[in-house]
Amino acid sequence: QVQLVESGGGSVQAGGSLRLSCAVSGITYCMAWFRQAAGKEREGVARIATRSGSTFYADSVKGRFTISRTNAENTLTLSLQMYSLKPEDTTMYYCAADRGCAVNWAEEYGYRYWGQGTQVTVSS
Repeated sequence: QVQLVESGGGSVQAGGSLRLSCAVSGITYCMAWFRQAAGKEREGVARIATRSGSTFYADSVKGRFTISRTNAENTLTLSLQMYSLKPEDTTMYYCAADRGCAVNWAEEYGYRYWGQGTQVTVSS
């Protein structure tokens, strides 16, 4: 069983930075961050392969967000460092993981395990 527990998020002014973290227990092969605004579909933000560290990003966040993972003292942590935040980045963010790596990394069906979500609010 894989469990994901998120932390971080909050409110920041446009141009500011935030860091999201997700504590991951269990074995995973790919992990990702998604976001979902009210009434919209969940959008893939970034994905990282647990072992190789290879990454993919949505065009909307390339150059501004960085996904990473660290493994210290048998604790795997998934992170999303967000820079140059814009008001349109405001929404709920979710970490996700699976024991495989889907061909289409940005589709939510490729991930069986999800965090509880954390709110990011960017004011103009």
